[in-house]
Amino acid sequence: MGNSFKSAHFLMEGRLADAARGDADALLDLGIAYSSGSGGIEVDLIEAHKWFNLAAVNGSEAATMCRADISDEMTARQATDQRRAA
Repeated sequence: MGNSFKSAHFLMEGRLADAARGDADALLDLGIAYSSGSGGIEVDLIEAHKWFNLAAVNGSEAATMCRADISDEMTARQATDQRRAA
């Protein structure tokens, strides 16, 4: 396992721990990771929407805008799956 993978994995674990405590910045960071594929995460717009939604509920205005952008990008099938997941 390369050092960049290890550091990305460590970063994601830390953000998940912060997100579990309701940290809006961590929730936003997770949404960004899933929407862009950063941090060694595979792009998953449904997962990104979930994290942006949680960040928005916890007061992040940036997440509200990102959530709207992701919604525009999602296919009709992804939108259906997202509604089911909610």
